[in-house]
Amino acid sequence: MNVSGRPLDPAVLDALRHWPDTGHAEPSAPVDLAVLLPFLNGLLDELPWWDRAWRVTRAGPAYPRGAGGTEPFVDVYVPGMVHSGVGQPLPFSARVRLDGDRLLSVQAKVGTTLIEPGHVEARQSQSQPHPFGAVLGRLMDIRQVTTMELAMRTGRARSTVTAVRHGGRPPTPDLVRRIARALDIPEADLAAIAGVEPDPL
Repeated sequence: MNVSGRPLDPAVLDALRHWPDTGHAEPSAPVDLAVLLPFLNGLLDELPWWDRAWRVTRAGPAYPRGAGGTEPFVDVYVPGMVHSGVGQPLPFSARVRLDGDRLLSVQAKVGTTLIEPGHVEARQSQSQPHPFGAVLGRLMDIRQVTTMELAMRTGRARSTVTAVRHGGRPPTPDLVRRIARALDIPEADLAAIAGVEPDPL
């Protein structure tokens, strides 16, 4: 997904520039923050591994974080919540970088997991866990499968499952195939979520 330079809908731009808690000299006119929900969900849906059962269900007023010194852009943070319809909602936040009326970049967090466009490489830093970990953890919680149980079902070490679950290790096609069988999930679906090609074996 490449969002750089994408023009923003005027209503979305108004919502992203509505900063009621920043001490404006004059109160800004009310805006419809509901337009942020389809905007944020649409961006997340462009990620090939994103589980579309998860929806941004609430987006609060944005707040800016400066204009980057001499740069024309501004970073805007949008707090909110995501929910899959099962279990408890999770805290969500998005950092949206604007340049005038255009979108430069988007970065989001679900809980403590960083969500960024594209696939996270194996050499990722510890501050940027692989996003499949959050999905795997949720699937395990829904099915009430422990790390030890999944390790036994997949024939992998507990440390391997733990590392993948916490985003410290990217999933491989073979491991995705084993997890899919262990959790009774279509392999092609899980491979798409993980951002890997289905294991041909």
